[in-house]
Amino acid sequence: MNLPYSPKNNPRVIVIQKLYGMFFNKDENLSFPKHRFKKFIKDVVKGTIERDEVIKDEILIHLNADLNLKKLDKVFQVIIKSAIFELLYKPKISSKIIINEYLIASNFFIDDKQTKYLNALLDKISKKIRSSNE
Repeated sequence: MNLPYSPKNNPRVIVIQKLYGMFFNKDENLSFPKHRFKKFIKDVVKGTIERDEVIKDEILIHLNADLNLKKLDKVFQVIIKSAIFELLYKPKISSKIIINEYLIASNFFIDDKQTKYLNALLDKISKKIRSSNE
């Protein structure tokens, strides 16, 4: 598979890595190296952490029938949470772009079968979250 760019340049790959460190390696020091999307990365990481309960509520409301968050792979949990954060709090970014960017980023972490499942879940939740906004 030919990935369009390296993981170091993909802001959502960095978001996933930072969030994984914060959610599952509780002691990780949160720092943001120089990057052309540093402000965006920082916003999404900090926002996802701060709004974790709101995001979990969205998952319960819209995806409860489809998944049990605690049973999901940890990286998958982080991808879902950060994508939902963006769908909720980054209204200027279209849901198609958010989903596509997370699918590209997910290729560095999960297999194709999981990526297809992720696509279906993000598509479903984006329609519910953004239905009145877009």
